Amino acid sequence: MSPPISRKAVCKELLSEGLITEIQAARILKNGYRLKDTATSASAGTVKSPDPVDAIDLIASMNLNRADDPDRKLDEDALFEFMAQKWGVPYVKIDPLKLDFNLATSIIPKSFAASQLILPIAIGDGELTVAMANPFNQEALDDVARASRLRIKPVVSSKTDIKKLIAEFYGFKRSIAEAEVQFSGPRVDLGNLEHYFRLKSPEELPSNDQHIVNAVDHLFSYALDQRASDVHVEPKRDVSHVRMRIDGVLHTVYRLPKNVHPAIVSRIKNMSRLDMAEKRRPQDGRIKTNKGDIEVEIRVSLVPVAFGEKVVMRIMDPNILFQDLEKIGFTSRELIRYNRLIKMPHGIILVTGPTGSGKSTTLYSSLRDLSTPEINITTIEDPIEMICEDFNQIAVKPVLGISFANILRNILRQDPDIIMVGEMRDLETAENAIQAALTGHLVLSTLHTNDAPSSITRLLDLGIPAFLIQSTLIGIVAQRLVRTICKKCMESFPMDTTELSNLGIFLTGKKKQVSLHRGAGCHHCRYTGYRGRTAVFEVLQYTEAIQRMTRTDVSLEDIRAQAIKEGMSTLRESAVDKMLKGITTYQEVLRVTWENF
Repeated sequence: MSPPISRKAVCKELLSEGLITEIQAARILKNGYRLKDTATSASAGTVKSPDPVDAIDLIASMNLNRADDPDRKLDEDALFEFMAQKWGVPYVKIDPLKLDFNLATSIIPKSFAASQLILPIAIGDGELTVAMANPFNQEALDDVARASRLRIKPVVSSKTDIKKLIAEFYGFKRSIAEAEVQFSGPRVDLGNLEHYFRLKSPEELPSNDQHIVNAVDHLFSYALDQRASDVHVEPKRDVSHVRMRIDGVLHTVYRLPKNVHPAIVSRIKNMSRLDMAEKRRPQDGRIKTNKGDIEVEIRVSLVPVAFGEKVVMRIMDPNILFQDLEKIGFTSRELIRYNRLIKMPHGIILVTGPTGSGKSTTLYSSLRDLSTPEINITTIEDPIEMICEDFNQIAVKPVLGISFANILRNILRQDPDIIMVGEMRDLETAENAIQAALTGHLVLSTLHTNDAPSSITRLLDLGIPAFLIQSTLIGIVAQRLVRTICKKCMESFPMDTTELSNLGIFLTGKKKQVSLHRGAGCHHCRYTGYRGRTAVFEVLQYTEAIQRMTRTDVSLEDIRAQAIKEGMSTLRESAVDKMLKGITTYQEVLRVTWENF
C-alpha cells in the first residue's frame, strides 16, 4: 500500500478507523502549524512528495484524545503503529534492553542513521531487520543492503524512539571504543586472584577521561529512563557485564570490553568519594544526581570478586520511597489497622521482610505521613537511604563509634517524638529501642523475619525478656513485593479452583471456576506481562491475648492462629486478594508467598 503523504490522507485513514472525530480531523487540517504537503526543489524546480512522517509528527504534537478510548492519548507510538498496519509493514516498539548495541552501531555510521532515521535491530538467516520511521525510503534501504550484503527487512518504529536510540547507542559505543583504545594493553587480567603489573603513562587518568565520563553518565541516564532499581557492573574473565534490575528482575544490558572495567569503576569511585587506590576491601558510598527536576540518591557498593571489583548501585527514587500510604498496597482494612498503630503515642512497630521487600518505602512513607512542624522525627540509618529535610537523619559509622545502640542512647537527649531505627540487629540495639519506647517515644524499626508472628520469637531469641516485649511492642508488619499486571495488555481467563488448590492457592467459598487476569505481553511491558510492583502485607496488632502468649516456650503456630482469629490476613491471603482483583497473577502469588500447612 502506498504511504499517505499528507495530513488529509492521514486524517482520512484515522477517521475511517474511528481513532479521531470529525471535529478533531477539522482541527488537524486547520492547525496553525505549517506542514509542507509538497516540497519544491530550488535547483530543478521539480516537486516531490514529502516524508509521510511529517504529518504524523504534527498530529502527535496536538496531544489529542483517542475517539475510541478517550482515556488514552493519540500519541506518536499509537500513530506509527496504526500507519504501519495501513502500510502493511510490521510495527516494532524497540526494547533497548534486548537491542545489541554492537550490531546497531557497526553496520552503518551515525551520520547516515541520523539523517535517514534508520537503525539495525536484529540479524539472522542472512536477513537484517532495520527499524525506520518511513519504511518507503527505498534509497536508504538499498544503501544499507549494499553496506551489509544482507537482505533487508524494514519494520516501523516511532521517530522519537529511533532518534533517542541513535543518540544513546552511538554516543555510548564511541565512548567505550575510544576508552578501549586508550586503555588497551596486554590482555592479562586475573582480577583479584593474581596481579599483573604494568607501568601506566602519566596521560592515563581513568576516572577523569572524557570517554569514561560519558559512558558512566549514559549508564545512569539509561538506568533512570528504564525504571531500574539497581545497576550491577560485574567483571568476568574476558568481558564486563552491566545488568539492571527492573521490576525485581535482572536484565543484561551491555557486555563491555574488560580493559575499560577498571576505568569505569574508578569513575564511579570518584563520583561517590571512595578511596580510588583501595581495591581489596569493600567500600560504600553515595551519589546524588537528578531525574528531570527530582533529585535522586544512588547508593554505591563495591566488593572485590574473582576478576576485579564488582559495583552495585541502588537507585533511590523519591517518587518510590515517599508515597501515600493508600497507594503502596494496603487493603482498606489493613490500612485502618496500620494507621491505628502509627498514631499510637509510644511503643515499638516492627516492619519485617527480606532485602528488597519494600520496607524502606513503608517506613519513609509512614514518617512523611506523620511529619508535622510540631513533631520531631529522628532516624538512625545504615546508610541513610534518602535525604529528607523533614527528618533529622543520622548515619551509622562504626569506625567513629556511631552504632545503632550508641546513638540511640544519645538521641534521647535530642527531645525526639518519633525514632526510626534502620535495623534491630542485636541485643544492645533492641534494648535501647525498648528503653526509648518505655520513656514515651514511638519507635519504628525493621527486622529480618519471614512473617509477622515469627518476629516475636526473633526478639526472644535476641535475649529480650518477655515482659519488656509485652510492655513496648504494639504491632508488626510483614511485607513482600509482587509484580503488577501490565494495564496495556491485561486479559482475563477462567481457571478451576481445583487447579489452584493443587498449586497451593485455596479459595474458600468460591465457585468451581474463577476469572483471573494476566498480561498478554506488549511493548509497554517488554512482553513480560508485568509493569511495576505493589506490596502485600500482614498487619499483626500486638493484643492482650498475644501478649499473654509471649514467653520463652512460645508456640509460633499458636501466635499465628490467634493473630488470624483477631483479623490478621496472612501474606498469602493478601496476595490472593490482589490476584482476584486483577492486580497480580497466581504465578506471582506462588513465587512471593507461601502457605503454612
